[in-house]
Amino acid sequence: MSPERELDYKRMRRALELARSARPSPNPPVGAVIVSKAGDIVAEAFHAEAGAEHAEVLALGRAGDAARLGTLYVSLEPCNHEGRTAPCVDAILKAGVRRVVVGCMDPNPHVTGGGAERLRAAGIEVEFGIGASESRALVAPWAKFITTGSPYVSLKLALSLDGRIATRTGQSKWVTGPEARAKVQELRAAHDAVAVGIGTALSDDPRLTVRDATLLGSARPPVRIVFDTKLRLPATARLVETALAVPTWICAGASAPEDAEEALVNAGCTVLRIPMTVEGRVDVAAALAELGAQGIVSVMFEGGAELAGTLLAARLADELHGFIAPKLLGPRGRPGAVDWAGPDTPAEAPSITSPRWEVCGHDAYVHGRIHFSDRD
Repeated sequence: MSPERELDYKRMRRALELARSARPSPNPPVGAVIVSKAGDIVAEAFHAEAGAEHAEVLALGRAGDAARLGTLYVSLEPCNHEGRTAPCVDAILKAGVRRVVVGCMDPNPHVTGGGAERLRAAGIEVEFGIGASESRALVAPWAKFITTGSPYVSLKLALSLDGRIATRTGQSKWVTGPEARAKVQELRAAHDAVAVGIGTALSDDPRLTVRDATLLGSARPPVRIVFDTKLRLPATARLVETALAVPTWICAGASAPEDAEEALVNAGCTVLRIPMTVEGRVDVAAALAELGAQGIVSVMFEGGAELAGTLLAARLADELHGFIAPKLLGPRGRPGAVDWAGPDTPAEAPSITSPRWEVCGHDAYVHGRIHFSDRD
């Protein structure tokens, strides 16, 4: 690889690093780096929040005249449409850069006339492919949301080495260690919403909050969602008691009692009436469509086993985060983290594409995209 190409990759990696600091949902995370004609980095920025200036515009403004005849590195194709802010292409043309290096194309099907097309028409060199796979992975949640209307779904599992989630007495605090739980906090902060089933809400009485506010930056705390077909969540639950401080939504069935809904709404919760399956449960696919309609781009499901099983059986999960503790809870421990019939053969089992393994304290952490044999 030539020294010039190595510099291109280095600068795109920096743009991607900046983009990972962004929490602009429902907009995509974008990072930008400006390099002067002399080859020096003169400005960088990321898109901090929806409605704020985009990364390219911020970086160009910070660079000023130093951007003229320089190069812009940006993780996502610059926009060429009017939204809550002016098109980024206008600012690029005005700044007088001679070259734009783009991580990946804009997947938005609702946008006509790409930014790259207009830049090339104006005589600016535009190059794609540098850091393409990393750039696509970064905007994968937004790409799914903008193309399907449904949020990107992450499934988090925490279990013992023998696949149990609690002891025979029902004790589950704590199967995994503090480092794994800290990683879960980071994952929560990276999603628009976190979700649990009513069984988990009743047995664990979780808060589902991000304890460390620095993980959120300027972003809103994730919406807390409970799948509660019959509206059994009591007013004394910590999720309900804190609903005025942190958004709390309940996905309920059409036949759930109205007085229970009224009590939850009066406590600050939002109740979403969702169509039900023939088995009499909230239709998870329909719930995801409603969450997408409400602007939720990404949601992480944290339990319980039945809800996780539904996500896998219906091929609704996009990504898996598994935390495995080096403990044996025994055959009489509470069943595994996923309750479903499962595949007929190992070849048909959902699996992580290109799994990434890490060590979190004493626990193993594996994560990556889920592959379904009949979907991908």
